[in-house]
Amino acid sequence: MNESKRKLLAWNEIPMGGYITEPGNAREYRTGDWREGKIPVLNKDKCNNCLLCWIYCPEGAIEREEDGIKINYFYCKGCGICCVECPVKAIKMEEE
Repeated sequence: MNESKRKLLAWNEIPMGGYITEPGNAREYRTGDWREGKIPVLNKDKCNNCLLCWIYCPEGAIEREEDGIKINYFYCKGCGICCVECPVKAIKMEEE
């Protein structure tokens, strides 16, 4: 089909794609199962509880606890951002 003759769709004519039906519905799924290769491992003795890993984690897999943080592997996809952002190198990526 000639590009100049292709009909542009209006916003309400575009077919529905992936959508979120309820806020927070990703918690129902173990998205960490998508991970391949390496996982972040926390050394609690080195951790100074600055929470930069918690702030930067795109999956919300870093969870705050009374005595610091923990990594929830049900949601961690192994991207390594927490490891890169940790100023004291308390998180290292290791083979799963």
